[in-house]
Amino acid sequence: MNIFSMVVTFENLHEVRRLCHWGPIIALSVISICSTMAIFDSIIWYWPLDTTGGSINFIMLINWTVLILYNYFNAMFVGPGYIPLDWKPGNQHHTQYLQYCKVCHGYKAPRSHHCRKCNRCVMKMDHHCPWINNCCGHLNHAYFTSFLLLAPLGCSHAAIIFIMTMYTQLYDRISFGWSTVKINMSAARQFQPLIPFSVPAFAATLFALGLALGTTIAVGMLFFIQMKVIIRNKTSIESWIEEKAKDRIQHYQTGEEFIFPYDLGSCWLNFKQVFTWTGMPKGDGLEWPVHPKCHQHTLTIEQLKQKADKRVRSVQYQAVEDYNGACCPLSKGLQTFFRTPCTEEPRIPLSKGETILATRGTKWWMYGDKMLSEKSAKILCLFLNYFGMM
Repeated sequence: MNIFSMVVTFENLHEVRRLCHWGPIIALSVISICSTMAIFDSIIWYWPLDTTGGSINFIMLINWTVLILYNYFNAMFVGPGYIPLDWKPGNQHHTQYLQYCKVCHGYKAPRSHHCRKCNRCVMKMDHHCPWINNCCGHLNHAYFTSFLLLAPLGCSHAAIIFIMTMYTQLYDRISFGWSTVKINMSAARQFQPLIPFSVPAFAATLFALGLALGTTIAVGMLFFIQMKVIIRNKTSIESWIEEKAKDRIQHYQTGEEFIFPYDLGSCWLNFKQVFTWTGMPKGDGLEWPVHPKCHQHTLTIEQLKQKADKRVRSVQYQAVEDYNGACCPLSKGLQTFFRTPCTEEPRIPLSKGETILATRGTKWWMYGDKMLSEKSAKILCLFLNYFGMM
């Protein structure tokens, strides 16, 4: 009973609800199918446990599964780390270099960004990942990247098992026409499986092989993308900010030299900022080691300049039709329906005559905010004054 109480009173038990999302459901289903089929194929049809190689293979498969799930659940439940609500820098003078978050009622610390899905400002936010139903950020970046490495390795091992199982079991039944391919089949013929390799078994193995190969390619690409930003001590968002900084400087011919402040000049030093022996990254998520020519607010000042430039470049539009905020509105035409942005950002409902401030867009979709009318703005101002928020 005491052990049960210890499990139930886990302080982050409410985080278990993150599992109730299509991302973790699909990810855990793929892991379960590939792991289970690889183990079954090995011990029943390909490499039995009564051989030394079979025992080592079985242990390796179990280890892959344990390590993948360990890093996956840590990435999900440890989380990225959040900026405290109502946070302010220790030096009040530094607030002029920071953006203010109206949702969290505090300032955004350097490298932090507000996530609309998590509804919090996230420390060193890289992106919100639907597969873990959480953000990838300061505290879980190493776990997330380790998962991206281990998943393709484990799936590659499983894929080899699936291929060899089908080859050994179908070798005598089907002529593949591979006259030049010679594989020693003596080990596979030393035992007779208790369960025959039937059509359902073949279909299940083939399906698992497809999942394993797809995961190896897709997740492997994500791993290389993550490592590319880690060895430069960046995040995906910061790479985009740096790119926009260079475009801004070139467009306005300001003559500035933008130096990314968090690149320590060495891939190894950058790597050690994320990966440590303890598993916890360096730093408190609020202050960071920076390049000698930069300071803590070099990037935040650049963000403020980009925000100001964004406002200057924005264009006002007036809605000519009502729009209910649907993700894929079929009533607005097939082009709009099929070209909906691949993003989970909320769509803003509009009524005819309302004004929007668009910052960028395509022929079918625009990105921006709805502008309040004078009447709505006065009501909001009175509301905020009444509750002492202005």
